Amino acid sequence: MEADHMTFFLQEYWWFLISVLGALLVFLLFVQGGQSMLMCTRSADDRNLMVNSIGTKWELTFTTLVVFGGAFFASFPLFYSTSFGGAYWLWILILFTFVAQAVSYQYRRKKGNLYGTRFFDILLVLSGAFGCFLLGVAVSMMFFGADFRVSMGNILDPGSPVISQWGDGHGWEAIFCWRNWILGFAVLFLARTQGALYFMNNIQAGDRFFDICRRRVLVNGVIFVVFFLVFVGMLLTATGLQSTGLHTFEPVPYKYFQNYVEMWWCLVIFLIGVAMVLYAVGKSVFLKHYTKGIWWSGVGTVLVVLTLFWVAGYNNTPYYPSLADTASSLTIANSSSTQFTLKVMSIVSILVPFVVAYIAYVWYKMNARPLTPSEMESDHHSY
Repeated sequence: MEADHMTFFLQEYWWFLISVLGALLVFLLFVQGGQSMLMCTRSADDRNLMVNSIGTKWELTFTTLVVFGGAFFASFPLFYSTSFGGAYWLWILILFTFVAQAVSYQYRRKKGNLYGTRFFDILLVLSGAFGCFLLGVAVSMMFFGADFRVSMGNILDPGSPVISQWGDGHGWEAIFCWRNWILGFAVLFLARTQGALYFMNNIQAGDRFFDICRRRVLVNGVIFVVFFLVFVGMLLTATGLQSTGLHTFEPVPYKYFQNYVEMWWCLVIFLIGVAMVLYAVGKSVFLKHYTKGIWWSGVGTVLVVLTLFWVAGYNNTPYYPSLADTASSLTIANSSSTQFTLKVMSIVSILVPFVVAYIAYVWYKMNARPLTPSEMESDHHSY
């Protein structure tokens, strides 16, 4: 019995860590959001400022995504094999967006660039927009389900030892599901809003550029709020699944609404996070020169996404519902690693706060001074 309690604690602990990584990833998507606005800027000098402002942070987004996937692989390997191995078209496209991003930053203004700066600017726009949208689609499947089956007995089949089997679309069906589009667009316009907020904080290029960013915060913020409200309405009224055993489930109307009510602290954190994001947008738009909106919005985003992961996985809720076979739905109990693996990794996870502290210190040093046009002219290592 004590071993069961320890396993339960470790599973909940690792879902908490997964939630933290997921929340940080959504916040760091402001880099992709900033990229997606490059071609809306006519001035080449402004585009160079924008690229170099977010160019020092794009590796943090990619690293967080890799760590997020690695943590899932180590703690919940059945999800990793099911989603990453089954919906491979979705994840390959996401990977391509990050590859295009990396190549564009490195070669955009490099000497001997045969394609020109504009070509790589277009690549940055496309990788930023599609990267945010597709990641939103991937997360949406955690609430609205995915087309897969899990057959543990297949591991003994020498001809086809494949535990997880995906539908014929292998991720295409998720990309073209309208319900997933709602969260996809919400993530995209949140990233664009936060990208503009970050430019207001990090770039010092006069009132003209600042006012352009203010307008972008207003437009993208309003569009984000619309899509986010639609997603929240769909989520709270959706019929979810309740785990009644390791592989048995029953449908429950308003399941995620009930999760927020029963885990009332999630609801409180959710509302605080939403209020912080709205506060950031409102104050940045209506005050003449407010530059701290990215921090209010960033913390609020992390809080909201944390609660979304919690209501998706806690309270006997399958965090990856199966549309093809309800019994195949994944929970933190039936998809986790062994207790020994979880325990060893928990010891390693003690290092996480030190890594976060180091990242925060480096971030602080890189952002100690706002980016200016004169600094761009004197920097020979600019993107």
